[in-house]
Amino acid sequence: MALSYPQPGSLTICEINRDLITADNLSDDRAEETYAKILGTVFSPVPFQYETLLTVEEQEVAAAAQTKGGLLSAALQAVSTASLRPLFLLTPVKLLQDVDLYGLSWHQHKNILAFVSGPNHVTIRDYEDSDGKDPCVLINESQKQVKSLEWRPNGGRMLSVACKGGICIWAASYPGNPALVRGGVTSSTLSRGSGTRWTLVDFLQSHDGEQISALSWSPDGRYLASASFENSSFTIWDVAQGMGRPIRRGLGGISLIKWSPSGDYFIAAKFDGTFHIWETNTWTSEPWSSTNGFVTGATWDPDGRMILIAFSESTTLGSLHFASKPPSLDAHLVPVELPEIQSLTRSKGIEKIAWDGSGERLALSYKDGDDLYKGLVAIYDVRRTPLISASLIGFIRGPGVNPKPIALSFHDKFKQGPLLSVTWSSGMCCTYPLIFRTHVLP
Repeated sequence: MALSYPQPGSLTICEINRDLITADNLSDDRAEETYAKILGTVFSPVPFQYETLLTVEEQEVAAAAQTKGGLLSAALQAVSTASLRPLFLLTPVKLLQDVDLYGLSWHQHKNILAFVSGPNHVTIRDYEDSDGKDPCVLINESQKQVKSLEWRPNGGRMLSVACKGGICIWAASYPGNPALVRGGVTSSTLSRGSGTRWTLVDFLQSHDGEQISALSWSPDGRYLASASFENSSFTIWDVAQGMGRPIRRGLGGISLIKWSPSGDYFIAAKFDGTFHIWETNTWTSEPWSSTNGFVTGATWDPDGRMILIAFSESTTLGSLHFASKPPSLDAHLVPVELPEIQSLTRSKGIEKIAWDGSGERLALSYKDGDDLYKGLVAIYDVRRTPLISASLIGFIRGPGVNPKPIALSFHDKFKQGPLLSVTWSSGMCCTYPLIFRTHVLP
């Protein structure tokens, strides 16, 4: 079957039975003609004022690392501006932009999307609120240098945001039913039109004011894990109590963390190429190491018995399978080949990865690539029996000039099939229904 390749100048609208439909311009008309006839709704793109998501300090470090002298030059500069910062942290700062930091999150049970839309900004778009078509932008003096965000499972409409110095917790407020604010928190309430109001209800302070760069909720919504590229430990927060417990294994800053859907397992990966798989009953772990660079992305299968892992210097994914039931940590790593990524795009590594909750669609972005394929998102059809296999369907092209995907996320509970959202460097957050089940097609 021929691959769906979006021609330069076109942009992708949706998938219908392995065919990725394109249009010449960004409007709702093409969506009305295609997937809206099936789904009964249009997921309009959400514009935002894109600014680089690196802070000024990170830009300076990254630029210095590329000048003559490379890392040494960056190190000298960092010593002069932040003498207490360990030198080994400079490389993670530079590489942070290559990691899937979950800067885009769908609410588990609602058609509400949240994404990082600027250095200090988070945008929320509620597709269920007919009066709230304009997105709400969350800002607060505590919310600085936003890196990632995630909705709280089973916690109503509550959103956690990773920031410099800690974690902002936002919650929906309604007339006559205001959200409860923890004492001592400098709160603010924001709204657009007559839609839902959003209140900052808590701020969980990080150790020594470090930058939080990764978040993951336990599936029951009780605990929130947080980590930083500046620290080799991660913290498990009991959010109701506002208390955090640090857990540590190994050295080096953490690139990402991710709880399994069953809650039995947890992955913490570091920039030195190592990662630990934890079982969460006793919080014991098994170390793993990679010769293909550091972990840039990790996504669990719907049952939580296997995890797909992407590496910075390889176009082959790792599929880590557990040999027996929890709390066993006995597992084996199987390669998942994606030969087209190298043969077609000439890329050398995977950047971001997202796996649909049904396990049937996989989306990923990759580093660089030749001019024809640069900045596209690859879509795969996935089979899980007996082992993982992936078949390339085609590529998604974003709007604007030379768009680059910043973040990817699936709506895992959308009943009519996979729903993928991508924030693009051209300043648009676009949603792509991937429709292939015969029972939803006319």
